[in-house]
Amino acid sequence: MKSDKKDIRALTKEQLRDFFVSKGDKSFRGNQVYEWLWQKSAHSFEAMTNLSIDTRQMLADNFVINHIKVDLMQRSNDGTIKNAVRLHDDLIVESVLIPTKTRTTACVSSQVGCSLDCKFCATARLKRMRNLNPDEIYDQVVAIDNESKLYFGRRLSNIVFMGMGEPLMNYNNVLKAIEKITSDEGLGMSPKRITVSTSGVPKMIRKMADDEVKFKLAVSLHSAIDEVRTSIMPFNANFTLADLRASLVYWYEKTKSRITYEYVVWKGINDTQEAVNALVDFCRFAPSKVNLIEYNPIDDGDFKQASESAIKIYVDTLERNGITVTVRRSRGKDIDAACGQLANKQ
Repeated sequence: MKSDKKDIRALTKEQLRDFFVSKGDKSFRGNQVYEWLWQKSAHSFEAMTNLSIDTRQMLADNFVINHIKVDLMQRSNDGTIKNAVRLHDDLIVESVLIPTKTRTTACVSSQVGCSLDCKFCATARLKRMRNLNPDEIYDQVVAIDNESKLYFGRRLSNIVFMGMGEPLMNYNNVLKAIEKITSDEGLGMSPKRITVSTSGVPKMIRKMADDEVKFKLAVSLHSAIDEVRTSIMPFNANFTLADLRASLVYWYEKTKSRITYEYVVWKGINDTQEAVNALVDFCRFAPSKVNLIEYNPIDDGDFKQASESAIKIYVDTLERNGITVTVRRSRGKDIDAACGQLANKQ
């Protein structure tokens, strides 16, 4: 049964300190609880062993900790791990651990479902049910960090917001989660190791620049021709490439931070020389790099991976024009953990 008590992690440290003072206790108790909640990621008040039994009971009488639960963990043949994460209201999101020889990356979700309508993405077929709270995003990272230490003997090294949902449509909560992740009172990760990937919401890209965020920006582009992009990403009719480009110019002028473009090449959609030339033109206004991503089918057959020769044309043309390009092979396809496949099939 859902509790009507407030989730204690919605309180700031100052509010926790004030709460204890209001109960006739010392304010430093708030510091202790805050450390248990964030640095130690306590799942329950009983775990807070440096507090008296009476204090722990008083917290339980007033608050809850709506901690996530990993409902199902699947391991791919290539080492990738996918978590089906159950939230306090029984909704489920998915997050992914992607290991390489030198790093471990967490791919985390920001919404249950998605606000946008990209036709090639399984998540987009789920209606957006709600935004994730900052603590629910944080918990995904903690779970993957623990799995990284358990299975690979090292801490999590990078985080990408490329799971379920459009992060910039849950901007405030994503920022609050990143603040906790990067804080010395949280996980203490460098913001330079965090990438937020957006399908392109110009107003919010400008806001990120104004807020002087320190993390990296990636844009899920897939076409630099408006008609083509709108056919596969219908929201582009409202957030046009011209608007997107103007917001990215603003981003670069404010941050001097290189932009990453995520780009899938599909047969019969964007595998033409015209499409390649348009991408080159789009990349020219600011330092950028292009990740060409292998397409991961979502069962309907409308989208097919382009030929290797088409990928080579992209690589050769981009490199000839001085644009850094990397071809990314998918990980975790056998457990539907690859890019675009997260859809709660369990």
